[in-house]
Amino acid sequence: MGPAAELISPRSPRVTAARRLTRRSFRGKERRFLAEGPQAVREAVGHRADGLPTLLELFATPDAAERHADLLAAVRAGGVPVHLAGDEVIAGISGTVTPQGLVGVCRFLDRPLDEVLAARPRLVAVLAHVRDPGNAGTVLRCADAAGADAVVFTDASVDVYNPKAVRASVGSLFHLPVAVGVPVGAAVRGLAGAGVRVLAGDGGGDRDLDAELDAGAMGVPTAWIFGNEAWGLPEETRALADAVVRVPLHGRAESLNLATAAAVCLYASARAQRAPGGCRAPGGSAVPG
Repeated sequence: MGPAAELISPRSPRVTAARRLTRRSFRGKERRFLAEGPQAVREAVGHRADGLPTLLELFATPDAAERHADLLAAVRAGGVPVHLAGDEVIAGISGTVTPQGLVGVCRFLDRPLDEVLAARPRLVAVLAHVRDPGNAGTVLRCADAAGADAVVFTDASVDVYNPKAVRASVGSLFHLPVAVGVPVGAAVRGLAGAGVRVLAGDGGGDRDLDAELDAGAMGVPTAWIFGNEAWGLPEETRALADAVVRVPLHGRAESLNLATAAAVCLYASARAQRAPGGCRAPGGSAVPG
């Protein structure tokens, strides 16, 4: 990429349109969001939703274009426009203090809850009242790592397309179905109707995660509801669950943060589901009890 490469103007309508996507109202109106950094762009390149490519265009600094030449070649091979941009442009559409030089514009990729349920999921994370985008993206990443089949963002939770949430997911947003804007009651009813046991993860739960594992109760299809970072789950949400389960604290820590607790719960289910008799074990036939 030579030094004479022409850079897109900061006043270009394309740049203006991309900059507007830093605001939730415009993301919702356009049904587009920003994916920053080589990992997110790499995942977006190979992703399709409803038969259409998810990545629509890419902004890249000349330096980033040289560092990630293979990635840009793949983007161009997919027919996606690449705009060389100066640091000023990237800084204007990036939400980070030190931008990585690549920002993609992507289509929304969330799926309807009915479609998620029709796939008979066996492990689901439900984010209810989660307000911090970094936490939301990290829980999504944990769910992906634990082999979850879907993540549901309720209508009281942060926007999954918030740039900080997208970055915190480190590409996992592109790996598993995500449903958004679902009332928590509708999510619970739908999951229960699909044969999924619904557990509320809460530090004040009357059930102990270790005891649930020891009792062999964790191998069935399960959805975990995780609540607000500061005040957990409201009583009306806890009442919707089949059980309210706490992570045992064996040391002197007062509590676990949301993402850590979610990782513990999701991995406990993942392990139990793959154990003999679990719903993911070879020949497994565990059903909700």
